[in-house]
Amino acid sequence: MKLLVIGSGGREHALAWKLAQSPRVQTVYVAPGNGGTALDSRLENLQVANAEELAEFCVREKIAYTVVGPEAPLAAGIVDGFRARGLKIFGPTRAAAQLESSKAFSKAFMARHHIPTAAFATFEDAAQAHAYVDQHGAPIVVKADGLAAGKGVVVAQTADEAHAAIDDMLQANRYGVQHNAGRARVVIEEFLQGEEASFIVMVDGQHVLALASSQDHKRLLDGDQGPNTGGMGAYSPAPVVTPEVHARVMREIILPTVKGMAADGIPFTGFLYAGLMIDASGRAKTLEFNCRMGDPETQPIMARLKSDLSVVFEKAIAGQLDQVELEWDRRTALGVVLAAHGYPESPRKGDAITGIPPEADDCITFHAGTTLDAQGVLRTSGGRVLAVTALGDSPRIAQQRAYEAINTIHFDGMQYRRDIGWRAIKR
Repeated sequence: MKLLVIGSGGREHALAWKLAQSPRVQTVYVAPGNGGTALDSRLENLQVANAEELAEFCVREKIAYTVVGPEAPLAAGIVDGFRARGLKIFGPTRAAAQLESSKAFSKAFMARHHIPTAAFATFEDAAQAHAYVDQHGAPIVVKADGLAAGKGVVVAQTADEAHAAIDDMLQANRYGVQHNAGRARVVIEEFLQGEEASFIVMVDGQHVLALASSQDHKRLLDGDQGPNTGGMGAYSPAPVVTPEVHARVMREIILPTVKGMAADGIPFTGFLYAGLMIDASGRAKTLEFNCRMGDPETQPIMARLKSDLSVVFEKAIAGQLDQVELEWDRRTALGVVLAAHGYPESPRKGDAITGIPPEADDCITFHAGTTLDAQGVLRTSGGRVLAVTALGDSPRIAQQRAYEAINTIHFDGMQYRRDIGWRAIKR
């Protein structure tokens, strides 16, 4: 069978890499792909971005099904378009993708269906937003309402930071997100204490299949300091997600969300990712929903998956996820992101990359912001460049293996954290 994965990041490289391991799969096309997918003989990059042309390609090449990686095509309704043509595709419809594409929609949905989340208020008027911050004080969280590539969130430790974020998002509309009458909107939330975890499941409209737990590191610098990023590394499993926490999250957050979407007439299909804050007593609240796999969480999760992913997607598209049981490598997988000079504000592109070690049983380098130039030189082409992902019998061993591999890799301005997995090791 021939398959299509849409996207160009590390998440898509990891999904395509895993799909290509199936003996049932002849070719995995990746549109548009990156330098890493270009170098893998089992994968083929497809320079087509337009949803209509991708659908034509699927018809022409008899693609068995399509998997959508990033959020933007989902929010634009690619699933609706493919389904209208009778094409098999895994992902949420445009309406269902609002769980991610609009924080205001998501928060109102959670309030309506009694799903645990932070107290919040939504504003289009800057003066009202400033007054709310004055009333509630800091720390407080300010979020741009819309897709901002994981960067439209400011955890303000002081009222001044919160006021600056409001001006940034509403007055300057830094993230270019517009709603009714072309106005920007922010959601302001209470600051939650605890430990974050990523809880990702697959949903076929009715049944839910939980993936291995994971945890990512959002901040740029060691010790969880510096600005928020799309993620500087991740590991799986996440020790904070105990069996008790897992059961509670399924019962209080995941299943009510799937049921609530169906009750609202918007059945959910695709990956559902709940970003959680877990307090000291093991109670979880929902920070946000994403309608796709996380990046960089996908890389360690795929490194641990032993089941045939091509079968899992097939069952999911057929509404038969209740027939699937996943098999996992018992080891810890840990991925460290190597980011470009200037990331996250203004990443530099075009730096040559050398020294990536060959794939090993316990270590694989997934590409994200890379491209192969006309001379066959691998170059940086985005903020997060690579995710070096290693497996080990403990978080510490996986961490040591990943950093050992990183020692051979070089590109000018390369930046990365040296403490990925520290919470798991501390436990």
